[in-house]
Amino acid sequence: MTPEEEAIARAELAMNLRRQNVAGHKVLAALESVPRSLFLSAEHKALAYADRAAPIECGQTVSQPAVVAQMTEALELGPNDRVLEIGTGSGYQTAILARLAGHVYSVERYRLLSDLARERLSVLKLDNVDFLVGDGHEGWAEHAPYDRIIVTAAAAAVPEALVEQLVPEGILVAPVGAEGMVQELLKCRKAGEGLVGEHIADVRFVPLVPGIAGRL
Repeated sequence: MTPEEEAIARAELAMNLRRQNVAGHKVLAALESVPRSLFLSAEHKALAYADRAAPIECGQTVSQPAVVAQMTEALELGPNDRVLEIGTGSGYQTAILARLAGHVYSVERYRLLSDLARERLSVLKLDNVDFLVGDGHEGWAEHAPYDRIIVTAAAAAVPEALVEQLVPEGILVAPVGAEGMVQELLKCRKAGEGLVGEHIADVRFVPLVPGIAGRL
């Protein structure tokens, strides 16, 4: 795909997402500014601007752009927000967050994915992201509290550590439900010591696996 063809494909994807009304102008402009092809291996680059999930390294996936847009919109990001991302994956969602927020702290259990994402964001000259190879269930207490938290893998319930690391009235967006089943994408606000959630969409995400991957 030539640079011109890629620019056209990115614009067409953005138009498709606008028609779906999944997010506002600010979020869709951020998606259009990030070349999704950069986050896919050569064998899967043909899927870069299709509105569907795509395979990435370590047996994981990058979410379809419409879901990325919905989750990003639900965060209600401001330019000074500090965001915790659980599940760096390819780094595509990370890059979009970095375009919209003040600083992003991204946790990934696979070292290979974390390293690749770091390299890709360096290519885009996005320097407001810190990466950690760690257990997403534990968050990243060192930099807490966070204004926003986004979880890109599904758990039966939101891990308590993430609730504790969110500021009062902060927003957490996460898929919740059993592995292999349709899950519920929730937008939650912190009220007191707990979360009050609202349904965004039915989704299917890879599971939020505890611990750091022993390989890769």
